[in-house]
Amino acid sequence: MIRRLFATLLLVWMLGFAIFAATLPAPAALLTKTDAIVVPTGGPGRIERGLVALRAGAAHKLFVSGVDRQVRPREFAVQYKVTPAEMACCVALGFNALDTRGNALETASWVRAGHYRSLRLVTSDWHMRRSVGEIEDVLPPHVRIVRDAVPTEPSLKTLFLEYHKLLASWLGHL
Repeated sequence: MIRRLFATLLLVWMLGFAIFAATLPAPAALLTKTDAIVVPTGGPGRIERGLVALRAGAAHKLFVSGVDRQVRPREFAVQYKVTPAEMACCVALGFNALDTRGNALETASWVRAGHYRSLRLVTSDWHMRRSVGEIEDVLPPHVRIVRDAVPTEPSLKTLFLEYHKLLASWLGHL
């Protein structure tokens, strides 16, 4: 009886991991409009993709969550080639988040303050499911999220760790 239960759980875990790894989310069309773009820091290509979406008119505001406290807005602007006009009108930096849950809380606060009703979430393909789950958990229910995944080539280790973080996140929401 215990062996069958263990074997069933192992099979479910293996199947879940295979589906997770084989069905990573894709980028969203830039034609899809939202009120704002949110980019949690932490992976290559995320901020660049957020800026591409902003400049394409996918939204009028960009919020970067989890920026290192030592980074100054001017340094950020230079590194990512953001003009002073773009920084002044359209780009906001959040310095309080240290992890995915912190990104969600920081984002929810910014969304509430700006009264946004929709957002484009830009993050790595392997990180999207957990990031969306954490943000949906703290956002007002009327806020629509467009998933805009940055394609990556994650290692098996990255997928393995993220799959377990996702499972832990889901269990934490039960």
